[in-house]
Amino acid sequence: MGNKTVLDLFCGCGGLSLGFEMADYQVILAIDNWEDALLTYRHNHHNTQTYNGDLLNLDPADMKIQFGLSHIDVIVGGPPCQGFSVAGKRIIDDDRNKLYKSFVRFVEYFQPNAFVMENVPNILSIGGGAIKDAILRDFEKLGYKVSYKVLIASDYGVPQNRRRAIFVGLKDCLFEFPIKSIDFPVTTKEALSDLPEDGIADGEPYPISPMSNYQRMMRQRAIGLFNHQISIHTEETRRIIAMVPDGGNYKDLPESMWNLRKVHIAWTRMNSQKPCFTIDTGHRHHFHYMFNRIPTVRESARIQSFPDDFVFLGSKTSQYKQVGNAVPPYMAFALAKQIEKYL
Repeated sequence: MGNKTVLDLFCGCGGLSLGFEMADYQVILAIDNWEDALLTYRHNHHNTQTYNGDLLNLDPADMKIQFGLSHIDVIVGGPPCQGFSVAGKRIIDDDRNKLYKSFVRFVEYFQPNAFVMENVPNILSIGGGAIKDAILRDFEKLGYKVSYKVLIASDYGVPQNRRRAIFVGLKDCLFEFPIKSIDFPVTTKEALSDLPEDGIADGEPYPISPMSNYQRMMRQRAIGLFNHQISIHTEETRRIIAMVPDGGNYKDLPESMWNLRKVHIAWTRMNSQKPCFTIDTGHRHHFHYMFNRIPTVRESARIQSFPDDFVFLGSKTSQYKQVGNAVPPYMAFALAKQIEKYL
């Protein structure tokens, strides 16, 4: 058991938690109000208590009593960001901002040594920086020195160019973000080339041997292959995907077909030689670099750096959403290791 304690708010399926556990922290309690994600969370984090509740209405003091919480070293979480409304240079107090305020409330109550808050990169620029300034003010009032930065997941061994804004607060000094942990980013092919074109029943043995260090790491504790069921596309969809080369997109199609789907990311293939673009929550516009189908849940999880023994539960649609919403565990691990130096 890790001896440094963590409280995970808006925990989802537990990407942040997993990164901190890998760095030998102990996640005491994880809170979310989406039961599907919590089912997956409980299945993979056996030593953590979970609570299904709406953080808008939760009282930290009640949580402390109910779960026997004493000192919390770190509070982590990603409050949903679609909530921020801005007028001029300030956040308007509408209901949707209150989820973020509940994160502040938990930090105020537990006074952890550190907190980590993650969000979309444009949170730093919305309203000309009004939200960023308000966040800094809220935590500085509580006695924290706050650093913020947009991190790119591929700098920390995640085969994905996902960008996230991270705020880290400490009591007595400014946090220095971890430097890149790898010189050569892991490519999509290095992440996925051992996973077969066809679907596999959960728990079946891998049909292909690992071909990269990353694949070997992902498989380390797995007893079989899970979450690798493929989506069946129409003949027409497969025919169109087949026209797009490795790393290509809709511009590789005849111009008459450009408007078949009304989104600019449509018909995008992963590039086998680079880290993947940010995987979403399953909008079905992104395709495997070689196969004429969207990635499976397991392939998406690999792109996010979830190891293969991390199994996703719920409907397939829900699983895609859980994976897409998560913080990549390898990026969370890099943050956790760096924070350890300050605790």
